[in-house]
Amino acid sequence: MKAVGYKVPGPIDRDDSLSDIAVEKPKAEGRDLLVKIHAVSVNPVDTKVRRKAGPDGSEYKVLGYDASGVVDSVGPDVRVFQPGDAVFYAGSIARPGTNSEYHLVDERIVGRKPNTLRDAEAAALPLTSITAWEMLFDRLDVKRATPEGGNVILVVGGAGGVGSITIQLLRALTDMTVVATASRPETQDWVRESGAHHVINHREPMSPQIEALGTGAPGFVFSTTHSGDHLDDIVELMAPQGRFGLIDDPENFDAIKLKRKALSLHWEFMFARSLFGTQDIAEQSKLLNEVAALVDAGKIRSTATQSAGKINAFNLKEVHAKIESNTARGKIVLEGF
Repeated sequence: MKAVGYKVPGPIDRDDSLSDIAVEKPKAEGRDLLVKIHAVSVNPVDTKVRRKAGPDGSEYKVLGYDASGVVDSVGPDVRVFQPGDAVFYAGSIARPGTNSEYHLVDERIVGRKPNTLRDAEAAALPLTSITAWEMLFDRLDVKRATPEGGNVILVVGGAGGVGSITIQLLRALTDMTVVATASRPETQDWVRESGAHHVINHREPMSPQIEALGTGAPGFVFSTTHSGDHLDDIVELMAPQGRFGLIDDPENFDAIKLKRKALSLHWEFMFARSLFGTQDIAEQSKLLNEVAALVDAGKIRSTATQSAGKINAFNLKEVHAKIESNTARGKIVLEGF
């Protein structure tokens, strides 16, 4: 079957950074589904893995986590799905990725594709939706107010894939005042379209901008990017006893700065459940089904903003480069082989 992979990790501008390859079609065992891939999207984690991680026990490393497709066959222990079911999911970082014609995935992290979305639109949602949902409701516990500023949340990096679905989930499922950051006119417009009540610029000091809004200091901050660079500003603008969550990997992050305000720190990694086979792994299937229901009810929408064409090495290289430029808005999708 066709796939896209690499042998040696490294920069995207190298000729062999991603290559069109042929690999053996896998077979579903246990609780695995074999999914025929219709569409995928690309996330920052794809670029991070490509730069650092080589193949593990195989000739090629195949990337890709987000996918939408149809179940081709099922393992003998599968309980929920059957061949022909339309699904969407984000896969596991510990297994071969979705940039292939067929892909194996544990049914417990798979959701039923929203009926109202095309495959490409659906493929934009799983990883970012899981990340946002787990951060908001499992880590930050936003429905449990903080003593001060408990109804205001700041989303740093609101125009990215995670940021834009975070804003939508907050508007659909809470009554919180949502402040989001974006630095360019087009990304600021996108953040407003996603539902943010207020937009500020993270390239300028954020604390004075928050003060000028008159919303009060936020009790919650969800930082999706450049968290180390923004740390001092975030600590200054947050309400005491607030909750601070992040998903990126800052090189320098001095958590002692949170102590004076008794700020709690929460790190979200949506692959943790699948990586460690946690007892609550099936929560990801459940929340994806809830996301699909919200989409079909018209309460949230796909964050797909651009189609990059077919799933092949040339197009994926273009998308990786775009993501690494930090200029992407929403999600970029690819469809078909």
